[in-house]
Amino acid sequence: MSKKTIIFILNPISGTHGKAEIPDLIDEIIDTERFDYQIRTTEYAGHAAEIARECVERGIDVVVAIGGDGTVNEVARALVHSNTALGIIPCGSGNGLARHLCIPIDIKKSLAIINACQIETFDYGVINDLPFFCTCGMGFDAFISFKFAEAGKRGPITYVENVLKEGLKYKPETYEVEDETGAKRYKAFLIACANASQYGNNAYIAPNATMKDGMMDIVILEPFTAFDAPQISFDLFSKTLNNNSKIKTFKSKHIHIHRSEPGAIHFDGDPIMTGTDIDVHVEELGINIITNPEAIEDTKQPNFLLNAFSDFFNNINNVREDIAYQGHRIQVINKVLLRKLRG
Repeated sequence: MSKKTIIFILNPISGTHGKAEIPDLIDEIIDTERFDYQIRTTEYAGHAAEIARECVERGIDVVVAIGGDGTVNEVARALVHSNTALGIIPCGSGNGLARHLCIPIDIKKSLAIINACQIETFDYGVINDLPFFCTCGMGFDAFISFKFAEAGKRGPITYVENVLKEGLKYKPETYEVEDETGAKRYKAFLIACANASQYGNNAYIAPNATMKDGMMDIVILEPFTAFDAPQISFDLFSKTLNNNSKIKTFKSKHIHIHRSEPGAIHFDGDPIMTGTDIDVHVEELGINIITNPEAIEDTKQPNFLLNAFSDFFNNINNVREDIAYQGHRIQVINKVLLRKLRG
């Protein structure tokens, strides 16, 4: 039986930690009796996509993205509708697709999954001709994607700090959303289109989303008050957001969205400015991905963010008794949340 070929594409600057040890781990772990491999390092923006397209042309069996969600998206969109499979070594700040597919953040364990080489075919989404594999959206989450991209540091704390700082002063917009059943108008804080279940960092915007049903989960977050925010935050990290009264959800293969002003959208967390009309659709079973053959989430290890929000939520009534119904209550709530998140 002939060996499979693998190209590892390593982005040295993505994510939250260094990758100097990864080539040695690849040499140590990858089964050279089954695979011939090469490691390529990106040198500039867009280089990962160039390498991946070259791999498709050469008939390479597997291309492994080593980096964060941006690197994964860049590699994946070059592999769609080809016979070349995507592998993921998650090294980013969010790792949304890897987490949805239960690919371990631990480098050695994710390399073991590459060795197992179990390949499945999944849907992906397209927003205004830009492929996405987890989520895309507009409104507040796209706005925060810009803020997060501008931040000097990465990770879940930075993300939550931006959400708390900007969230309660963000002005909802009115959107006209048209799908197969007709058009409706919504005043919304954000609209997310989910191919997978989460943004990353175990923040589940669409807990019931699956990448194999040929549908997107459309999530509309309606305007909310300061006192709604803790519950929404808790639901986001506890996989119960679809039960929140401020959330409207439905499934669709294709939607068209019209808004009154141009603005930001994001695709897998990468922000871009666009116009007033936005098209989003699903490409069914369009990408091959190496998956975890033992894809069972470890419920024995609770997410630290969920613990923080849970502890805060359990005490929210006590907090409410201590703050007045004035503008300073928002700062108090935010400080409590951040203090708990930082431990």
